[in-house]
Amino acid sequence: MRPIFLIGFMGSGKSTLGRLVSRATGIAFIDLDNYIEGRFSRSISTIFAESGEDGFRDIERRMLHEVAEMEDVLVACGGGTPCFFDNIDYMNSKGTTVWLSADNSVLHSRLMRGRHKRPLIASLDSDGLTRFIVDALARRDPFYSRASCRFETSLLETETDREDTAARFIEQYITPSITPRT
Repeated sequence: MRPIFLIGFMGSGKSTLGRLVSRATGIAFIDLDNYIEGRFSRSISTIFAESGEDGFRDIERRMLHEVAEMEDVLVACGGGTPCFFDNIDYMNSKGTTVWLSADNSVLHSRLMRGRHKRPLIASLDSDGLTRFIVDALARRDPFYSRASCRFETSLLETETDREDTAARFIEQYITPSITPRT
């Protein structure tokens, strides 16, 4: 199976859905940020601090090219990954790119709960976060919309929601890609 790239805004469920699908199917899951941290033995924030955004985006692009050569893999990309260089076109040429999208109110709720883990939004209050989401999506949607397909992830809040959403994803994107071995 060619790689499946999960793209979308922070809080859209890329890592959550990727882990669930991986557990249910046995397909390898790679969170691109974690992959970068492992390869460079430094956190993303440290890489940003040492190399700047341009340096980080260059590393991210090289690591994207590395994982894109793998088969039977589900890759959760950073929210900005498709928006730099030719990354979205490259991902589309190497596999299936799935835009995970959720309602802005859902993104807001998820990000408010976990904002302390995300340096870009850690200091924002509720109104500031709303503005951040609207502004960032306006810039990123033209890239996200070039994905092969779009998958709704607003329902990931309960265990049942997560299981149902993962089952829908597997039915739509994994099952058709698996070629029976004879």
